[in-house]
Amino acid sequence: MSRMEKENKTGISEFLLLGFPIRPQHHVLFYIIFLSMYLTTLFGNLLIILLIRLDSHLHSPMYFFLSHLAFTDVCFSSVTTPKMLLNMQSGSQTITYNGCISQTYFFIFFTDLDSFLLTAMAYDRYVAICHPLYYTTVMSQNLCILLVVGSWIFSCASSLTHTLLLTRLSFCADNIIAHYFCDLAALLKLSCSDSSLNELVIFTVGAAVVTLPLICVLASYIRIVATVLKIPSTKGLCKALSTCGSHLSVVSLYYGTIIGQYFFPSSGNSNIKDIISAMMYTVVTPMLNPFIYSLRNRDMKGALKRILNRTMFSSQ
Repeated sequence: MSRMEKENKTGISEFLLLGFPIRPQHHVLFYIIFLSMYLTTLFGNLLIILLIRLDSHLHSPMYFFLSHLAFTDVCFSSVTTPKMLLNMQSGSQTITYNGCISQTYFFIFFTDLDSFLLTAMAYDRYVAICHPLYYTTVMSQNLCILLVVGSWIFSCASSLTHTLLLTRLSFCADNIIAHYFCDLAALLKLSCSDSSLNELVIFTVGAAVVTLPLICVLASYIRIVATVLKIPSTKGLCKALSTCGSHLSVVSLYYGTIIGQYFFPSSGNSNIKDIISAMMYTVVTPMLNPFIYSLRNRDMKGALKRILNRTMFSSQ
């Protein structure tokens, strides 16, 4: 389909992203803050991937999933933040139709992938604590690869379904998106054609890729808590809690924000609430994950020390 045919179908060739309700005199300050957060996200998550790759002590199922989660967080944050920073720097609010559709696809894809990977990590912690004698047998390399590949396939299928249905809609006069990225719900509100099928798919497929993994995570941790409470020694109890404390913090932060946005709508300005909630799980959570996993994880801190010592000795 040519560009002209695409414009005739949609009625518009670009959208306007209103972004954050920031006063002009504060643009530079917020630009520096968001840029610093994005660079921290890149550096922190890439460092996690590097440590897991280079240190043999971290070649275990838990850190295999963590490396994929770190990669997903880098991509997830990169879907929206660079465009937001570019618009803030240039003063332009536009995004092309194709760019908007692509951003929607990758946003849904990495949102779902995050959810599936957190579920796989919860299952890994469940096996490690509730069935430690069978851990190496159950969490085999083939199963770990299967869980990751399955996460990618289901995420791709989900995001592709939403995106293909989105491209069938027509957009007529209104092209103003009250957000800092192309949010699917915001785009459906702008459509001048029937979007009932899109809403049905969001309710079924969209709910399934968030609700079902959340149920699996909660079920895993209920079994973990029940097992931990049976541990007689305080030392064993602390060790069991430390193995899943970091992951539980990330899960609480990620799902807590999503639940707060979609299940408890505010009575005030919903646009501002949606923007703040989206900022929490697209920018803040990917930035905090490396700190949570490194500061609360002795293995990660030990790997960093070993890599630094190895680098210092090799340079002498």
